[in-house]
Amino acid sequence: MKRALFPGSFDPLTLGHYDIIKRGVKLFDEIIIAIGINADKKYMFSLEERKKFIEEAFKDEPKIKVDTYSGMTIDFCKEVGAEFILRGLRNPADFEFEKAIAHTNRKLSKIETVFLLTAAKTSHISSSIVRDVIRNNGNYTLLVPDSVRVK
Repeated sequence: MKRALFPGSFDPLTLGHYDIIKRGVKLFDEIIIAIGINADKKYMFSLEERKKFIEEAFKDEPKIKVDTYSGMTIDFCKEVGAEFILRGLRNPADFEFEKAIAHTNRKLSKIETVFLLTAAKTSHISSSIVRDVIRNNGNYTLLVPDSVRVK
């Protein structure tokens, strides 16, 4: 079974994440969307809210599971039996950052990173932009799946 881990904070899940996951499902037998827990980071949405957004967005996709983890991503990959890490790339800066992490992960483990380019229509979307739109009472619904709703 080809199992991939798609790690992130997903604060919140965006249409860019959604697109990468939907396309990744065609490549892997299972994708585990892994919400990383970083005690030093301040999130807009609670862990429970972020998990609910993702579970609701993919409720009809049996090949997708959602889990949480802390620590190193490669350690969690080993724990859940994932041979691949799935990552999306929006721009050259993403590539340089993700390339360094992928090289390090491969040096520390046998886990391969698979990169998918974001779709042109979602390449401008990031979670930080979505949070900024929400903070400023903008129409964030154009940037996130229907499952993401602010109280």
